[in-house]
Amino acid sequence: PMEREWIDKIVDMGYVDTFRQFDEGPDNYTWWHLMSGARKRNVGWRIDYFYVTEDLMPSVSNAWIMPDVMGSDHCPIGIEVGVGLRDADG
Repeated sequence: PMEREWIDKIVDMGYVDTFRQFDEGPDNYTWWHLMSGARKRNVGWRIDYFYVTEDLMPSVSNAWIMPDVMGSDHCPIGIEVGVGLRDADG
């Protein structure tokens, strides 16, 4: 659909959807229409993402969606990235 064309452009530029590297299952939404009660039925859209470059992806050790956190029509998402620190000599 037209609403998602921008995602194809991001992927074509070499970016990776971190969440999908860890969970390919269905029904992982980050937004629900509140007025219709869609969240209770888990009928939503996944419109919140963390994209990284392909060369950074090996540093990503986890990615998740937190659908049980309330307070908005969106839920939090997160990633864990382990990037080594350089010593003072560089």
